[in-house]
Amino acid sequence: MGETNDRSFMGMTLKRILVIGAGFAGLWSALSAARKLDELHRSDETEVAVVNPALFHSVRVRNYEQPLDPTLVQLDTVLGPAGVRLIQAKATDIDSTNRRVTIEREGVPEALDYDRLILAAGSVLVRPPIPGLDRFSFDVDTYAGACKLQAHLLTLPALPDSPGRYTAVVVGAGLTGVELAAELPARLAEIVANSDRGKVRVVLADRSATIAQSMGGAQPVIEGALKTLDVEMRPGVSLESLDGQSVTLTDGATSERIEAATVVWCGGMHANALAGQLPVTLDPLGRVPVDAFLRAEGVPGVFAAGDCARILIDGTRPSVMSCQHGRPMGRYAGNNAVCDLYGIEMLPLSIDWYTTICDLGPWGAVYTEGWDRKLVSQGETAKATKRTINADRIYPPKTGVREDIFRAAAPVVQTPPPTERTDKR
Repeated sequence: MGETNDRSFMGMTLKRILVIGAGFAGLWSALSAARKLDELHRSDETEVAVVNPALFHSVRVRNYEQPLDPTLVQLDTVLGPAGVRLIQAKATDIDSTNRRVTIEREGVPEALDYDRLILAAGSVLVRPPIPGLDRFSFDVDTYAGACKLQAHLLTLPALPDSPGRYTAVVVGAGLTGVELAAELPARLAEIVANSDRGKVRVVLADRSATIAQSMGGAQPVIEGALKTLDVEMRPGVSLESLDGQSVTLTDGATSERIEAATVVWCGGMHANALAGQLPVTLDPLGRVPVDAFLRAEGVPGVFAAGDCARILIDGTRPSVMSCQHGRPMGRYAGNNAVCDLYGIEMLPLSIDWYTTICDLGPWGAVYTEGWDRKLVSQGETAKATKRTINADRIYPPKTGVREDIFRAAAPVVQTPPPTERTDKR
């Protein structure tokens, strides 16, 4: 325990900025903090340390894709050049009074003291107590979960022939569910024999009155695209139960049983449970309220960013659990944690734009602007923008050059991703 918590360097005691999590918010928090320390010439007296269970940064928003290994970022290739210390462990407890975090490595608890803490532990998939859900469903919430789903799909041709062998039911028609459902017909067609491709069936179910109901002007386009891709839609229903061979959906009055070997749950998110260890009142999604500087309200020395934090992103509307908000929240949290530590003026975060880009598999994509989600681009035009976002915009520099990484970690708000507009404006 002493080695991990040791903060001595050349006879002096180092200050420590500790980041929990290496998702979008955590990774950029750490890099931004390291950048600010470098700018202030304080890197030799304050360390930035990241606690994360994995040695890679998983680009979670791409988990509906395959293959996934090329999407990962090995953390040492980014944190190393920035001078950030990576601790492979799981954070289990936060003692904000004594400024200490308990971590666990190989089942052994250790203590880490901090001067400033940035909670960026992300969110987890909500799993309600639906009969059979834990045992028989798959998800794309994590890299491991998405890999498990793909491994399962690859086994389907070896299963005994049955009506539901090549049927996949996706439950939850938010962005993740829509993107996965749009991909599955082609993914399954690549796996099954030519003679069985006619047996591929993909169903997308949601309790809302329409599929992708929150997508504003893009909703009819998404619905049309899914029809083109032969995705069956079941709006206005909830998952009642599943047993590994079938799924039962209900509208509250009647039930429908669908034989399906594959059920994927995409049913909503909740902040990491670590957020509940801070002495704050969480929002309905379990998030820590933070001010414009990303400081946890009423908890000295603690900042929060990403999916486990709730900020009024434009001064009025709460942030969304997305990389679109998680990345700038991280950049500002890291910068401001250093400024707070050294008594320097902090920077408030405010983002006055909002976009949504939903991938629709072989059909293309849709791109919307504003909180009312006005459709401005669709089809292959929007798909090109989505490829740029997924393959470039949301990644840290891949050069391994310290200056490039620090430049990308500056606390600035990017402009909206450009797209060739297909609306009438």
